Amino acid sequence: MAAKKSQKKHYWLLKTEPGEWSWEDQASNNGLSNWDGVKNNQAKKNLKSMKLNDLCFFYHSGAKSRCVVGVVSVVREWYCDDKENGAVDVQAVGEMRRRVDLKEMKRDDGIKGFELFRQPRLSVVPVEESVWERVCEIGGGYEGDGNQDV
Repeated sequence: MAAKKSQKKHYWLLKTEPGEWSWEDQASNNGLSNWDGVKNNQAKKNLKSMKLNDLCFFYHSGAKSRCVVGVVSVVREWYCDDKENGAVDVQAVGEMRRRVDLKEMKRDDGIKGFELFRQPRLSVVPVEESVWERVCEIGGGYEGDGNQDV
């Protein structure tokens, strides 16, 4: 009998205006929310590509705040809600130990070519594993990553 292929984990970035849905909102809602309201076809395609246990950066966008603030995990893959809009469910994993600002990411040579820089208006963005690791390194990781706080 052939061994079951292990599914490769993928990484994503989910953008939200803090005035509409902030990290604090996510955390205060038992960490669980459905990620919906995505209208852009490319962003929707990315959302549909998410698999169970994929990790996502929770990113605050807008004029006052452009930074990675936390990490969520996909706990329910793409489904259509009662309004015929699609969504995925995400669960908070943990807050970044230090928020990682967009300007800081753009200055870092280890993050060149990040999709966020090429398509800055896209609300759901794939993240290469090397970029994920570098952003986590800059931010000192996140609560729940298995690394001890220093």
